[in-house]
Amino acid sequence: MPTKILLTKKVSFKDGVLLVGLPGIGLVGKITVDYLLKELKPVKIAEVLSDSFPPSVHTKNSKINLIKNEIYHLVYKKKNFLILAGPVQPSLDFKVGSAHEHYEFSETLVNFFKSVGINEIVTLAGINIGDKRLNKEPGVIVAGTDDVIIKAWKTAGAKEDKKEGLISGAAGLMVGLGRLRSMKGVCLMGETNSQLVYGDQGSAKKMLELLVKKFKFKLNMKSIAKDSKDIEKAFKELTQQLEAVEDEEPSTNLPYVR
Repeated sequence: MPTKILLTKKVSFKDGVLLVGLPGIGLVGKITVDYLLKELKPVKIAEVLSDSFPPSVHTKNSKINLIKNEIYHLVYKKKNFLILAGPVQPSLDFKVGSAHEHYEFSETLVNFFKSVGINEIVTLAGINIGDKRLNKEPGVIVAGTDDVIIKAWKTAGAKEDKKEGLISGAAGLMVGLGRLRSMKGVCLMGETNSQLVYGDQGSAKKMLELLVKKFKFKLNMKSIAKDSKDIEKAFKELTQQLEAVEDEEPSTNLPYVR
């Protein structure tokens, strides 16, 4: 089954913005988008199914459903937004998936979004900065399709990293494929640590603050602020413990945090 988009409500507009937050490094994009859904309460317009998703079904209250992502529509300050959210994207482990699945998934979605009036794609992801995340406040890195849109996001608070690199998965491909269709776009990457498999709320908070500044969203940030404070406190305590160990045994190797 190739990627299918099952519409529950038709939409059409001009100059819309797409926000994408699927699971990735530090779950930064997913946490950010899930928070937007909770606060802004957009309307669900479609479900996304794909044979590139895990070969499993989801059960709840004894009911079985296929694993799926969802598309939401939000009109905010007369601007149309679509939001792609969900628990999965094609696997980057090519022992269980393939590059073709990533391209088919991203291309199907980009073609759909183009057809309903999206002209700007904003994907939200994480970027691994390793142990440096334990000792610094995270920033948000921007990479985009042209200098104009990069500058606009830098003005809002993102920063540019001109080092050469790769952006894997839907976060990169959707922006790249969109560019071929004359859609401008950026990938916003919250600085995090790849070992934070349960999520980096501190990095997600910085991402949310950037989106608030850029799009003037009105959000209650109390919950994410509390979660962010808790994780930063945990980092501080871990750093103090590591420093104490290094003082006692300076030659000790600590592979579990390296």
